[in-house]
Amino acid sequence: MAGRITPPNIPTAEEAREEITRRVALASEPWPQRDEVARPHVTRFLGEAEALPQLLMRPFRRIPITRAAHPRTVMLMPGFATHPARLRYLEKQIARAGHIPKRWGTGFNLGATEERLDIVEERLVQLHESAGEPLVLLGWSLGGLFARELAKRQPDCTAKVITMGSPFSGDPRSNNVWRAYHFIAGHSVDNPPVEADIAAKPPVETVALWSPRDGMIAPRSACGTAAERDRAIALRCTHIGFTYAPEAIRTVLRELDW
Repeated sequence: MAGRITPPNIPTAEEAREEITRRVALASEPWPQRDEVARPHVTRFLGEAEALPQLLMRPFRRIPITRAAHPRTVMLMPGFATHPARLRYLEKQIARAGHIPKRWGTGFNLGATEERLDIVEERLVQLHESAGEPLVLLGWSLGGLFARELAKRQPDCTAKVITMGSPFSGDPRSNNVWRAYHFIAGHSVDNPPVEADIAAKPPVETVALWSPRDGMIAPRSACGTAAERDRAIALRCTHIGFTYAPEAIRTVLRELDW
C-alpha cells in the first residue's frame, strides 16, 4: 500500500541478537582518520539542549508573518529519527503565510532506503497532480537529502529545494550523529542502500540553509560548494533550531515567496 513501509518478517530470537550485535559493531567503528572529517565541537553539540526550554516557550511566541504574494504547496521532510509531527510548528507558520504545507507520506525517517524514497516519490507525484503546479521541497537534516534526490528524480514536479542543516557535501561522517545513524538505520553512512550522488546539485533552484552554531552537522557539509547548490544562507540557530527559530522561519518564508 502506498505510503507504508512493508513490515519485515519477524526474526527469531537468535536472528534478533545477531542483528543487534551487527548494529552495535557498526556504531562502534573507530573515528575515521581522514583530514576532511570535521565534526562540530562538543560544546556545540551540548548547545542543542536549548531546544528543551523552547518547547515551553513556543506556545507563547507569536512570530510576525506577512501573507505570501505567491502561495506555494510545500512538502516537508523530517530529519533522521524524527516523525513529521516534529515539524508541526514550522508547518503552522508556513500555513499562516498562506502556503499549503504537506507531509511526506510516511512515518519516522529511519534512514535512506529505496523503499522509503519510492514512497515519498509517489507522494510527490500525487501532490503535484493535485496541486497542478510544481512543489517546493523543504527538508530538515536527512530530510534535505531526500528532497535533493527527489528533485533529481522528478524535476518537473519540483519548483525548488530548500535544505536545512542537511549534510550533502563532504565526508558523510562529518557530524556527531553517524554512530546513532549506523545503529538505527542498520547501514553505514558510507554505503547506504540507495544509489545516489548526494553532492550533485538537483536540476532546479537549490538553497542550502546552514549555521555555524550547528552542533550535529559540520557547517561546511550543510553549506556545500558553489557547484553543489545555487545559494547558501547562513543562520545563527542550532541544528534543532532550524525547525522553530524565528530567524529560520523568516528565511524559509522569504524563500517560499518568490
